[in-house]
Amino acid sequence: MIKPESGPDSSTDQPLSGKIVLVTGGARRIGEGIARHLHMHGARLLVHYDTSYDQAVDLREELNGVRPDSLEIIQGSFRNIAELKINLRHIIHDLGGLDCLINNASRFYPTPISSTRDDQWDDLVTTNLMAPYFLSQAAAPYLKKNRGSIINITDIYAERPLPGYSVYSASKAALMSLTRSLASELGPEIRVNGIAPGAILWPEHDNDEVAQQRIIARTALKQIGNPGDIAKTALFLIASADYITGQIINVDGGRSILY
Repeated sequence: MIKPESGPDSSTDQPLSGKIVLVTGGARRIGEGIARHLHMHGARLLVHYDTSYDQAVDLREELNGVRPDSLEIIQGSFRNIAELKINLRHIIHDLGGLDCLINNASRFYPTPISSTRDDQWDDLVTTNLMAPYFLSQAAAPYLKKNRGSIINITDIYAERPLPGYSVYSASKAALMSLTRSLASELGPEIRVNGIAPGAILWPEHDNDEVAQQRIIARTALKQIGNPGDIAKTALFLIASADYITGQIINVDGGRSILY
């Protein structure tokens, strides 16, 4: 679980008050960090999860205890995107609209070209590219009405592919291109931007400290980041970036310049 942040300095520091934000994969890791930060700044949240039921319920109970009826959860598999889109439309309608879609849910694992299977290709491309596209399609009418925004969580590996992870890297590169394409297509009513994290959280079950230190050494700031760094950037893009669209913001400690 992401450690809860301390509250805003002022009770009036609620730039997202009245705003409804959907975060995919929002029950764990970076998604949870984004959800907590936006909630702290006044957002009403719709948190999507696939298999992380217990974490989603715990997050809902905790944050609704802070501010009643401020967080709803929705289960959905990207393998059945049509059903998820229908369910999302119903719940967004019941909530009264949508102001921001954050396509955070992602799949990450190696796919050496010598052994990659088609089901791995389908899994990575479906989660990392197809789902953001069709969820943006479903959300667009509501976002257009509220002059809202879409934020896609991309990756440093979209521009600097990770050896052995070609399908993942390609799917994130395509998501970066999609971000720019949708910014052009959905403007002027909807802004579309991306955030490209560097070393924020190590992959689960990754205990290779030597490799981790090697990655940290390749950042200008010589340190790992945290989910709050991504969450603060998301808050900026939602609340303070009215003239920014079609951009990818690298939040990587300078790794992209020293790779």
